[in-house]
Amino acid sequence: MDEFRYIVVDSRICHGKPVFRGTRILVSDVLELLASGFSVENILEEYPQLSEEMIREALRYAATVLRRSYRVIEIHTR
Repeated sequence: MDEFRYIVVDSRICHGKPVFRGTRILVSDVLELLASGFSVENILEEYPQLSEEMIREALRYAATVLRRSYRVIEIHTR
């Protein structure tokens, strides 16, 4: 089992969505910022309670979830 130091899932916090420990910052929000072109530095300015290590863990978390996922989303090219 992978251990995540900074990411928690608790049904009492943000409806059980993954957040960074001690915050209500959704891991998915940070991943979306990265995907839209924000740099790690930009994100740290927006969320000073995070660290670069926490953001890297969010990427590792996403990779772990995808590796374990059985549902495949088709991506069509034009």
